[in-house]
Amino acid sequence: MSGIVEARAAQAHSMIALPTHDELVEQLFVRDLKLFVAQTLEPVQQQIATRLEATIPPQSTNDPVAALRGQMEEVESFKTWLSLKRETQRQLWAAVEDCVERQADELEALARIENPKGSLTIDPDFKAPAYITHGDIHLMPGGNAYDDGSLLQGAVMDRGGAVYMLGRNGGMLNDLRGQTAMAHLLTIAPDLEPARILDMGCGIGTSTVPAAQCFPQAEVHGIDVGGSMLRYAHARAEHLGAAIHFSRQNAEKTSFADASFDVVYSCATLHETSPEALVNILAESRRLLRPGGMAIHLEVPLLHTFGDLWQELSAELEAQYNNEPNWRGALSVDYGQLMRAAGFTDVRTGYQATAFNARTAPKKFGDTSDGVFRSWFVTSGKV
Repeated sequence: MSGIVEARAAQAHSMIALPTHDELVEQLFVRDLKLFVAQTLEPVQQQIATRLEATIPPQSTNDPVAALRGQMEEVESFKTWLSLKRETQRQLWAAVEDCVERQADELEALARIENPKGSLTIDPDFKAPAYITHGDIHLMPGGNAYDDGSLLQGAVMDRGGAVYMLGRNGGMLNDLRGQTAMAHLLTIAPDLEPARILDMGCGIGTSTVPAAQCFPQAEVHGIDVGGSMLRYAHARAEHLGAAIHFSRQNAEKTSFADASFDVVYSCATLHETSPEALVNILAESRRLLRPGGMAIHLEVPLLHTFGDLWQELSAELEAQYNNEPNWRGALSVDYGQLMRAAGFTDVRTGYQATAFNARTAPKKFGDTSDGVFRSWFVTSGKV
């Protein structure tokens, strides 16, 4: 067992599934195929779309995106590209599931931790919201809320997420977004010393552990709708030496008391909810903050491409074919207005430079994006 633990730890931490040679080759093949689909095939489709867009008479339709999609669906290569885009995502999860299931007993054994630093609370009667359960987000079989009493779904998410992000989100730790959220806090409120921090929609804890690392004296909590995710998150955090308290809750309405946290944040959670839930989550983050506290909500870069029909169509396809329930909504709303409506002051919206380490990263926040994975959209506000 010690040899296996050391091998896993060499990748990122000892809970991550360790692939055999053949499993790794398969995972890397799927990764490279996804890159080919995105970087070689997609630009050709964009060129075709640009030509077809020019044939749509101005003022001929109230829905030019639908008109462009209708024309693109007559193009055989478009249908092939779209099928490949979806199938490579499905193949990614299939490759990772085989790797995880082979090690199920070992992973469950590693999760049995004596004298844990943190805690885990799973409500057996919890019901996940419909926007999470109506489809498998990211096409991961079973989805984010799946719970069979094990931690295997979380293990699939961990290794699959690193492959899915192509290593660009913090390598095998996959923690770039959490580090960036903490870097934003240090950028705009460098004197704040939070005693209690909450990560909303924490998943497997990749965004939660950075908070515990950045503020080791703080009491850190993470909530999510997935029982398996949380079991894995707890074990993962323990193996990384982070004391975190995980509980299964809906971020729209938690069980925590009013004004009980100094920092409440989320990382790429809002686009996986719904328009109504997004508003509720912002309001809940306001309710939970003490005077002087801060909410931080990090998302993928916003869509500032209205009028660019291909970019709008691409967003529509991402929502539909990768099961991102609130992709267009979360990427196009006016966060400044919503944050002020929720009761926040000193509201900020902009782009935080990516941080590999929140404490040492450049504290750069502004109106201009440095590009995907080089910066992240952030909205924040104070109480």
